[in-house]
Amino acid sequence: MQNLTLNTGSQLPALGLGTWKSKPGEVYQAILQAIQIGYRHFDCAAIYGNESEIGQAFQEAFQKGWVTRQELWITSKLWCNAHHAENVQTALQKTLNDLSLDYLDLYLIHWPVVLQPTSMFAAKASDLIPLKEVPTIETWQALESCVQAGLSKNIGVSNFSVNKLSELLAQTSTTPAMNQIELHPLLQQKEMLDYCKTVGVQLTAYSPLGSKDRAAALRSANEPSLLENTTILDIASTHNCTAAQVLIKWALQRGTAVIPKSVNPKRLKENFEAQELTLSSQAMQEISTLDKHFRFVNGAFWAVEGSDYTVAKLWDE
Repeated sequence: MQNLTLNTGSQLPALGLGTWKSKPGEVYQAILQAIQIGYRHFDCAAIYGNESEIGQAFQEAFQKGWVTRQELWITSKLWCNAHHAENVQTALQKTLNDLSLDYLDLYLIHWPVVLQPTSMFAAKASDLIPLKEVPTIETWQALESCVQAGLSKNIGVSNFSVNKLSELLAQTSTTPAMNQIELHPLLQQKEMLDYCKTVGVQLTAYSPLGSKDRAAALRSANEPSLLENTTILDIASTHNCTAAQVLIKWALQRGTAVIPKSVNPKRLKENFEAQELTLSSQAMQEISTLDKHFRFVNGAFWAVEGSDYTVAKLWDE
């Protein structure tokens, strides 16, 4: 299995299993099947609402001797309503309790967005707090304290632009180990890839297959399909593999981690076997021409009228 070395020296299995949108009753079996297939990296988040069930699956795998805690890499994320310094460790402890763990391998700030502690989502402007009132550095310093307390071995961010990442780096001596962002052939983010290599931040690609199963409210009309893209399908045919395997291996060959989500046993195995592929230089070149800077998760749900948040400000574009 390919590993990435973080700036802390930690070794992250580059291929992981995403758990966003994995339903209760399905995610438990998916975790157990994934562990038996060979997955060792699992990406979770409090807002996904399934960490308790994931924790039960981890405990069963430990008890059966399939894997030890030390052999797994488990990531979770701080939700936006816990950005105040006094709320960060409490949120992390809740995630640890739900996952039945003593520590995380990586804990991320889920979005550069602040919600009121009493709000789960942004239904109206008053649910949101401007970043200038609860700056990222306040949240980050609380995460540093969580590392010192042994609750997470590494900390990082998610959905941060180059600008937001550079602003944070200017204020701290603890460089984020990771930035988890949407990455796939239609959103290649080369500037981000180059910047993160320069400053020593690794990248994890989410929604690498296009996230077709996300809620209708998060989908746009006539959006493109990665899995039905003719270039991807032609490359899959040439390499005798699936379109999903091409997309996963593309991310790995770029030097990023990647977290495709599935609860289907056949696809879990196929996705894992993508590691064995090698895409030709011609295939990589053909994929490089597909970039449309298209986001499947565009963050428009944060752009509530009357608030300080807009899509343009979110991505600094």
